[in-house]
Amino acid sequence: MSRDALIAGFLARHGYATAGQEPLAQDASFRRYLRLIGGPRPAILMDAPPPEDIRPFLRIADHLAGTGVSVPEILAADEVAGLLLEEDLGDDLFASLLADERESCRLFDAAIDALVAMQRAPAPRGLPAWDAATMARTAMATLFDWWWPTVFGTLPPDEAVQDFAAALEGMLAPVAAGPVGFVHRDFFVGNLIWLPQRDGTRRVGVLDFQTAAIGHPAYDLASLLQDARRDIPRPVAERAIARYLALRPELDAAGIRAAYAACAAQRHLRVAGQWVRLARRDRRPGYLVHGPRTWRLLEEATQEPVAAPLAAALDRWIPPGRRGNPPDLAT
Repeated sequence: MSRDALIAGFLARHGYATAGQEPLAQDASFRRYLRLIGGPRPAILMDAPPPEDIRPFLRIADHLAGTGVSVPEILAADEVAGLLLEEDLGDDLFASLLADERESCRLFDAAIDALVAMQRAPAPRGLPAWDAATMARTAMATLFDWWWPTVFGTLPPDEAVQDFAAALEGMLAPVAAGPVGFVHRDFFVGNLIWLPQRDGTRRVGVLDFQTAAIGHPAYDLASLLQDARRDIPRPVAERAIARYLALRPELDAAGIRAAYAACAAQRHLRVAGQWVRLARRDRRPGYLVHGPRTWRLLEEATQEPVAAPLAAALDRWIPPGRRGNPPDLAT
């Protein structure tokens, strides 16, 4: 049976056979989303063909619904086909509402409150590890499997691989030594929806959480405030960090700040290579538009003392003039 026929049958079974379909922005996975208009209630169709798997999404959605944040209600799902009907939370993404600094502060305050609510709840069992070793391995993969061969035209020398591995291990020491808990892994304003008609932390709708893991709490903080897709004013970020630390007095503030800086540097290094992978492997060069900002954020992040090992490795192996999108890839 064709994919279109599978989708038509799924929609018909749940009362959306005649609903209009409006494509929504696609994320960096192979999933696509369609807004359904004219069905029993406003809904979004998630079409997640293999190798995508909707089961982690369903499990994490059930977990997060009990933490005090809003997630889309699941209306129907076919786990085998990779099809899911979910509540339509609307269009008020935080990313579209950051018109001025005062509005940014209000929204980031709400995002921090939601993050703390998610982190305070006991994490579900069986989540994968997002620990220092895994973080280092994923950063090495996008750097050396995709970015390096595209820029230099050769495989990386073993000495470079070993040097970066040691640098990341040293930089991520505060992550390895710190507390652990639920990590969303893509907690940034593009995945948050403003729901002002709801109360408390339920005013924040949280999306795209299927890659959730167990890791250091500073990772999601860095993901939110070190956004590769948009500029976050430094005063807004500092205010958000201060709010987070005030809400979590049980955490060591110096340790959180060190881990935050390390997580930011790791994330920027990984994502800089990820843009290249998306362009080359997935034929989605549009993501390269974020490359210059990602490399700038990486440069800023490596000025922090905790990131000195990574800064040194970059200086030894990647000349400043090469730190950017590969010149032969269109932006």
